[in-house]
Order: sequence, then structure tokens, then C-alpha cells
Amino acid sequence: MGVLDNTFGAFLIGVVVSATLYGVTCVQTWYYYSRYPSDPWYIKLMVGAVLLSDSVHQALITHTVYTYLVTDFGVAADLGKLVWSLIVEVLFNGFTALLVQSFLTMRVYRLSNKSLVATMSVMTLVIGEFLLVVIYVAKAINMTTFVELAALKPLSMSVNALAAAGDVLIAVLLCTLLQQSRTGFRRSDNMINKLILFSINTGLLTSICAVMSLISITVWDGTFIYIAFYFCLGRLYCNSLLATLNARKSLRGDTRDENMSLSLQGIQKSSNSTGTAQKRIPNNISIKIDTTQEYVRDEYSSATELKSAQAV
Repeated sequence: MGVLDNTFGAFLIGVVVSATLYGVTCVQTWYYYSRYPSDPWYIKLMVGAVLLSDSVHQALITHTVYTYLVTDFGVAADLGKLVWSLIVEVLFNGFTALLVQSFLTMRVYRLSNKSLVATMSVMTLVIGEFLLVVIYVAKAINMTTFVELAALKPLSMSVNALAAAGDVLIAVLLCTLLQQSRTGFRRSDNMINKLILFSINTGLLTSICAVMSLISITVWDGTFIYIAFYFCLGRLYCNSLLATLNARKSLRGDTRDENMSLSLQGIQKSSNSTGTAQKRIPNNISIKIDTTQEYVRDEYSSATELKSAQAV
């Protein structure tokens, strides 16, 4: 019984948690398309592709757990055999990670003033991870038992290690670039603080999940605990992307300034306010300062209020 707990029991828990996160993905996707209809077509296409990949992955792991725990129920010999969907799901999980990490890499590229060193450092990890996923699937697809699959353990560990390293590097670069882009304006700096915190939080979940999958495959050898973490990794990537896109209006609302424009994918919006000035930041973070002077007069005095807004 203990063997089943940390193998197919962990397998089942991973599928349940993944299905729960998939529900969050669907809600976030609906929210994105309803709240941001004016986003560029390629961003909408990317969100649709991520959702499709996520949906296929959820269907594959559901098929896998159904086969093992329902179709093959009571047939102990079949529990040691590989189901094709357990191998194919790795490819779709890797594809989801590729899309999301590529999107975040583009943010690094724009915030770093198109630095090839920073961008290529991240892309090397992102592309390397996906290539290892493809190699893993190509080798495992012809295997028939879990005993054979154990030979690919180093490859599986490498995939999780590159995933964690890529997420950490992206978060570190974004936080560093944002920190260097402070303008000296209180409202602008407050917004940058929120973006730094947001970048850390979105990268933290995927990094922890990848690290836990790496640790579990090393420490608890012969169990499926690492599979449970890996099942959830793609869902966390998808939700981190959607959370990043969906947070824009709420962050703008916090400033109570209609001229505030925040676009995490690097899209700038123009403002129609009077007295608009563009302030160039050295690392091309594209900070736009909208300055409006309002004169309030009464019978005793007058005052001038300076309003600042920023677009990232």
C-alpha cells in the first residue's frame, strides 16, 4: 500500500492539483480576453496558444491517470507499463514553458535597451530546456516500462534544472533593470516597486515547482512525487503569464490617474493630456512622464499640483 501511495497516489494528487490550476487558467483567460480586447493580435494569439497547449496537457495527464487507475484497475502487471500519454504530455508542458519564458525574455530585451548579452543568456536556457524536452520525448516514446524510463533520469533532472535556472535569471534581470530605471518621482518609483515585487512573485512559483521536482526525483528515487510537481509546472507558467497581463488595469487603478499606462509586454499608449513630455531613460524602459499643472485659486492664495504618470 505504501508503494502505491508515493507512486500512483502522488500521480493522482498531481493530476487533481493540476486540474484545479487549469480552472484558474480558464478564468484568467476569459478575464484577459474580456478586459483587454485592444491588445495586439500577437499577444492574443500567444495567450490562445498557451491555453491550447495547457488544455491538451491536462487532457493527456487525465487520460494517463484514468488508464492506470480505472482501465487497468486490478491488473498489477499493467502498472509497470508506460502509457503513451504520459510521455507525450512532457512535450506540451515544455511548449507552454517555451512560450511563457520567451514572452518574459522579450521583456528583458526591451527593458535592457535591447542588450544581446542579457537576452541571449536567458534564451540559451529557454531553448536549451525545450531541446532537452524534445530529446526526452523522442527517446522515451519507444519505451514500454518504467524500468526503461529510469535510464532517462539525468535528462529529466536537466530539464528541471534549466527550467529553474531560467526562471531565476529572468526574475533577477527584470528586478535589476527595473531598479536601475527609477525616475526620482514618487509615483513612478512606487509603480516600479510594485513591478519588482510582481516579477519576483511570478517567477518564484515556477522556480519552486521546478526545484521541488528536481529535489524529489533525486531524493525519492523510485517514486512519482517528481511527476506530481512536473504536472503542475505548465499550469503555473500559464497562470504567471495571465496574471502578468491581467494585472495592468488594476495597477493603473491604484494610481487613480487616467493617464497612467502600464503595458508589461512593452506596448506604449499615448496620452491626450495637455502638457505632455517624454522623459528618456538610459535603459529604454520607456518611462513616460505626463505633467499637468492645475491652478487652484481662491480669494487668498493659489497652488500648483504636479501629477506624474509612467508607462512601462
